Amino acid sequence: MTAGAKANGIRMKVDGKWLHISEELIHKHPGGAVIKQYASADATHIFHAFHEGSSSAYKQLDVLKKGAWDPSEDLEEQLRLRHDKADVNISAYDITVNEEKRIVESFERLRQRVTKEGLMEANETYFFFKSLTTLGFMFLAFYLQYLGWYMTSAVSLAVSWQQFGWLTHEFCHHQPTKNRRLNDFFGVVFGNLAQGFSRDWWKDKHNTHHAATNVIDHDGDIDLAPLIAFIPADLAKYKVPLQKTLLKFIPYQHLYFTLTLPLLRVSWTSQSIIWVFSENSSEYVVYRKNALVEQMTIVAHWAWVLYQLYLLPSLPIAFAYFFISQFLSGFLIAHVVTFNHNSVDKYPANSRLLNNFAALQILTTRNMNPSPIIDWVWGGLNYQIEHHLFPTMPRCNLNKCMKYVKEFCRENKLPYMVDDYVTGYSLNLQQLKNMAEIAAKTA
Repeated sequence: MTAGAKANGIRMKVDGKWLHISEELIHKHPGGAVIKQYASADATHIFHAFHEGSSSAYKQLDVLKKGAWDPSEDLEEQLRLRHDKADVNISAYDITVNEEKRIVESFERLRQRVTKEGLMEANETYFFFKSLTTLGFMFLAFYLQYLGWYMTSAVSLAVSWQQFGWLTHEFCHHQPTKNRRLNDFFGVVFGNLAQGFSRDWWKDKHNTHHAATNVIDHDGDIDLAPLIAFIPADLAKYKVPLQKTLLKFIPYQHLYFTLTLPLLRVSWTSQSIIWVFSENSSEYVVYRKNALVEQMTIVAHWAWVLYQLYLLPSLPIAFAYFFISQFLSGFLIAHVVTFNHNSVDKYPANSRLLNNFAALQILTTRNMNPSPIIDWVWGGLNYQIEHHLFPTMPRCNLNKCMKYVKEFCRENKLPYMVDDYVTGYSLNLQQLKNMAEIAAKTA
């Protein structure tokens, strides 16, 4: 391959080898655009985290390694030249290169340990019964509607949508089985059809979040403008008249943020509709291939929702049913997904933290104190640190993994952030207040 050919595409380091990923391979990548997040960075552990159990991915890696670039000073130097600058709600990554190497090696031992103990093994029985109980909430909602218990039915439907959200999350991470096609199938059924969230949209968004958690200009989950601003750079995004008008509300964002949580379902379903009807023109092969199924299942979801509303006896009851089911579901999801990362500092776009996968996940994630009830309501996402370190680990194994991760953090002098809900949510609001005070001064 000529130097000119290698200039097209990206370079990334995996298992000590610098790989060349061509534009053609990028567009064929089953995970979509997430692969670009690790251009000119060490992607060793993020590769293993995402592709554990995928024989095809490791076969492709072996092929790429055969044509790998020889280690060279200029490529290695790019890893060290990344630098951080602290700011409001932004931390600086100050772990030395030598210490970073020790942490990386220590994490590899941890990864091998949890694999050896079987914590990465699929648990089909667990997810079979979890799917049945979640379907139970949905069919209970239908039955309660038939009996005339309309508002109770709406609550049951909202709970089922939240729980289907956690199941979709797990199938898209390939936790329930090692059959990736089967996981993708249930991702569509439980995601698109059951709750109206596009599987492909979610995977594109969420995989990037995992790859570059809380890293500015990488992680879309921390870009909530124009309603919310988390970092100073967000204030520069308000340019057109309507956005400038919304900017006037940012000084009060910590006061109204909680009121926006139910809107999450509105946001995600809207983005899903836009996504599926633009998949035909995507630059990524996998999305073009999935477009028709994605579109049909989203349409089927909303046809069912509208038909269910049509069966209700009056317009006021239909409105109340829609309002409760949609917005309660949004709140039940949002109060979880906004806890783990929004309450923690962000890192600059060019941070060297991207080269230290374990530290990236640990420094940007907060756990919620576990309990049997919390484990169920939160779908295991209260073990968010463990989940981010081992995204394909089944939910039922995260609690056992937690003690190993805590030990790893102690050995490597890394924080292990875990709090009750009030403490974590207060820290989330404090981040918002920090930016609200800046916006008030610049208004």
